[in-house]
Amino acid sequence: MDVFVCTADPKMEPPTLVINTVLSAMSYNYPPEKLNIYVSDDGGSQFTFYALLEASLFSKHWIPFCKRFNVEPRAPEAFFAQHSSLQDSKFAQELLAIKILIDGRDTSAVDNEGSRLPTLVYMAREKRPNWPHNFKAGAMNALIRVSSEITNAPFILNLDCDMYSNDADTIQEILCFFLDEKKGDEVAFVQFPQQYDNMTKNDVYANVNHASNEAELAGAGGYGAALYCGTGCFHRRESLSGEKYSKGERVQWNIEGKKNEGRSVNDLEESSKVLASCSYEKGTQWGKEMGLMYGCPVEDIVTGLAIQCRGWKSVYYNPERRAFLGLAPSTLEVGLVQHKRWSEGLSQIFLSKYCPFTYGHGRIKLGAQMAYSIYLLWAPFSLPTLYYVIVPSLCLLKGISLFPEVSSPWFLPFAYVFVAKNVFSVLEAMNCGSTLKAWWNLQRMWLIRRTTSYFLALLDIFKRKLGLSETTFTLTDKVVTEDASKRYEQEIMEFGSSSLMFTMLATLALLNLFTLVGGIKKILMDFKALEQLMVQIVLCGIIVLINLPVYEALFIRSDNGRIPSSVMFNSVVLASVLCLLPTY
Repeated sequence: MDVFVCTADPKMEPPTLVINTVLSAMSYNYPPEKLNIYVSDDGGSQFTFYALLEASLFSKHWIPFCKRFNVEPRAPEAFFAQHSSLQDSKFAQELLAIKILIDGRDTSAVDNEGSRLPTLVYMAREKRPNWPHNFKAGAMNALIRVSSEITNAPFILNLDCDMYSNDADTIQEILCFFLDEKKGDEVAFVQFPQQYDNMTKNDVYANVNHASNEAELAGAGGYGAALYCGTGCFHRRESLSGEKYSKGERVQWNIEGKKNEGRSVNDLEESSKVLASCSYEKGTQWGKEMGLMYGCPVEDIVTGLAIQCRGWKSVYYNPERRAFLGLAPSTLEVGLVQHKRWSEGLSQIFLSKYCPFTYGHGRIKLGAQMAYSIYLLWAPFSLPTLYYVIVPSLCLLKGISLFPEVSSPWFLPFAYVFVAKNVFSVLEAMNCGSTLKAWWNLQRMWLIRRTTSYFLALLDIFKRKLGLSETTFTLTDKVVTEDASKRYEQEIMEFGSSSLMFTMLATLALLNLFTLVGGIKKILMDFKALEQLMVQIVLCGIIVLINLPVYEALFIRSDNGRIPSSVMFNSVVLASVLCLLPTY
């Protein structure tokens, strides 16, 4: 089993995150001679490299400690956070012996009980200004080649640097899928849901959509087309190498990965350098038919689709004990930037030759094609949402009715759809383990995302189609200030920057507040208008309720997480101008 861990920036992804993930992977209950961990550092950081050196020595004490006491989780930071005070004297005495030591990398070293340690390889691939490095996809492809030279394990686990292993028996569990005698040979990858250990009780930023994890993604897996989400995923090596699935062809599992027993460490390092060079892929199929696909910010989704269209199946596995835990965005801006990148990349897939309805026609089932489209159309969903946020509100202010009167029979379909959709959504969320407040936070975040990050992503897609911009990769910042972290724990939304998305958000919130006040004033002056404008009053009122945290950040809060004065001024002016626009 080869485990790939990717990192790119020691400031945004601190080395402590990386080594926690590495140590949790090294501590699996799996034969260490068959377990190999590869770290790709696209930042080429000395801090990350020496942190990894330190971790390799610490692993000699940490791994036997974990296995002796069968501890969970096996990421040191997460474990010590859960066990700050330990009562068992023998256990505590063992903990006192665990120290951060000065170490050197030695792949043949043993732990302090004489057992062999897993292989640990550090890679900083070559990057030149005039050569495309293709971001995370390029790092993963380099890892695939380098690992094939050194260990060549038949299975690969792909982890983000902030997502540690939370179950030491996960490898043994997933091998049941790959080694199943009836259908195991057709499984290309097994995807686990993305879950986090820094979630607040009511998930203020809706980082985990419980209904999506329990229903939507599981439904796609039911068609043999589970989405590859970029982390927490076990792959069959040949499926990542561009091979097509051949029905009836059985894999010889008694064949082990390369031993390279006759080659020195220096020899392996030198031969691997060629595979990690920036010019190696020139004129090859890497990034096209082999490895992860290039040219898309969400290389994972398009790669999974391409693998499935080559005849392979994929499995979505959501066990009772969470297998992996990562860090969710703890500020609103970071979450919106992340969703902008996701929605932009997903819609690029829909508009490219990899559209599930064309590229997947005859290759994957119609249900799988539709399951992909739920996510690939995130960016276009911004347009109808913006319409319902802006147009009914402005028409309310002008006294223009857009919906049937309450007494009209045509009102019933609108009322039925609204009530049925929301009642079903609440019941589904509660059944999947969410809370009522978490469901309300999810509604708020869907509105915020669709009117800011998804809309900006759609504009960037049009710019790219016109040749005015190129594909970029925005790294998610994993570091926040202490006071922002405290506000996150208290479920207070963070607005403390002058982001364009916050200006858009505040403008729309103020627009609906102004029009609601104007609409109520109009009804008080002419009560007969209530029946005509009732639906718009309700719609505008719901939007105002959803935006209550925005109004607090604009006018009430005084902490550093409030909306800056410049954003408030711009938003008030823009909302006022919109209210003055003529409506026909």
